[in-house]
Amino acid sequence: MKKIMLDVDTGIDDALGILLALRCGEVELLGISTVNGNVSVDTATANTCKILDLAKNNTVPVIRGAHAPLMRKPVFEHRVHGQDGLGGALKEVIPSTERIRKDSFGPDFLIEQVQKYPGEITLVATGPLTNVALAISKYPAIVHELKELVIMGGVVRGFGNVTPTAEYNMFVDPEAAKLVLGAGFPKLRLVGLDVTRRALLTDEHIRSMGDSPLAEYVAASTADYMLRYYERNGVQACAMHDPLAVAAAIWPKLLTSERYYVDVETKSELCDGQTVCDFQNRLQRAPNVDVCLEVDAEQFLARFVNALSQTEQ
Repeated sequence: MKKIMLDVDTGIDDALGILLALRCGEVELLGISTVNGNVSVDTATANTCKILDLAKNNTVPVIRGAHAPLMRKPVFEHRVHGQDGLGGALKEVIPSTERIRKDSFGPDFLIEQVQKYPGEITLVATGPLTNVALAISKYPAIVHELKELVIMGGVVRGFGNVTPTAEYNMFVDPEAAKLVLGAGFPKLRLVGLDVTRRALLTDEHIRSMGDSPLAEYVAASTADYMLRYYERNGVQACAMHDPLAVAAAIWPKLLTSERYYVDVETKSELCDGQTVCDFQNRLQRAPNVDVCLEVDAEQFLARFVNALSQTEQ
């Protein structure tokens, strides 16, 4: 079983990523830290608890993390994820909060786990990278004690999804992203819009999950998201940004990556948060990121549907 930590700003697709990690049967989920992003850190924390309750999991701890970016004001995505962050699917549900580690802070918990299991943990970050940056600042050795860091964020060959050039997670806290990408992780993979836009969950996929509570939740939570995606892209689907990053940690062979030097813009009027990939090595800097550029989307979606179609484990 692969040891995994998730760092999330639980909106619609983060929730699907959490469910995949819980239901795939191939990982030991050590904990979930939350961060300001799609919604406030308090809402992200409550949403994470709701998803764990839905999955009937009472063992995975939840740890509240950073309430704001390192240097900027929060930027929420309520139009995409709804005011509650889950498309209204669990709006009336009151989550159990006993699982929240009130004596800990997201970055500190991550450091604690890495010290406990050096070289064994894969961290999957599906929100802004504030918690990860704070953990590096507090404990620089984490860079070499994590087995791997998988980041959902950025776009290197296409357009952004919050500005013309920037992907949302990078845009919200570009200073944190710049720090993390430049920290020197030996194994860091970037699962960006270049691949996540090819992994599209459709109504047909959801119908194939059957009529379980999980399937009903997926249908309800993604309904408005699919409408927003259609308005912008002309396709009735839910882009599986965060679940694909989780899948990259579980089934790495589903994605093909190439190693490049990547940095993040932080001082531009038009391009803050842009992930700049030096494809031609014009900057003459050592490659620091495995950039995912191809994905077997059909196989990924088949595995995702199969995992969420399983009976309670």
